Amino acid sequence: MSLFTKKRDPITEREHALQTQIASLEIEIKKLNQRTGQSPRRAPVNRTAAVASRPEPERRVPQPSTTEPVFEPVAKHKVPARTEAEAPAHYNEQGVRKFDLAGALRRAQGIFRGADTSNPKLVSYLAAGSIQGLKPLRYERRVARNRFILLSVVFFLLLWGILAVILRSR
Repeated sequence: MSLFTKKRDPITEREHALQTQIASLEIEIKKLNQRTGQSPRRAPVNRTAAVASRPEPERRVPQPSTTEPVFEPVAKHKVPARTEAEAPAHYNEQGVRKFDLAGALRRAQGIFRGADTSNPKLVSYLAAGSIQGLKPLRYERRVARNRFILLSVVFFLLLWGILAVILRSR
């Protein structure tokens, strides 16, 4: 009966297939090395021990530069200075800060929008469900389980209340 059997994950199956292929290739490499008479490659040397045993090379102290630094000319006409008339007036005549409706709307949108993602393509794949066979994260599982338990309890209490009202009316 397939009711209690766990469905295998395609990623895990692919990983297992690749591991068996790697093992078969390693066996083939050993056979070819034996046939040619070469010994297999030796294990990599621990570099920290090798570096510690070597003498330190002489360090060169940088000599101070005798040339003057080179500055680039800055064009002042590219960035015009703002005048008082162009600057937005944030304060009224009494010195009280004015309410900025556009700024408040931008801040509210920023709160509800959230942070931008570093990888929007991955987010679109996950949202569309394009990556098949991925196991849900532990947190997502726990949220789904808690939601199911809460809805089950609410449904049970609702049925119990309906039954109580029906039995009292008789």
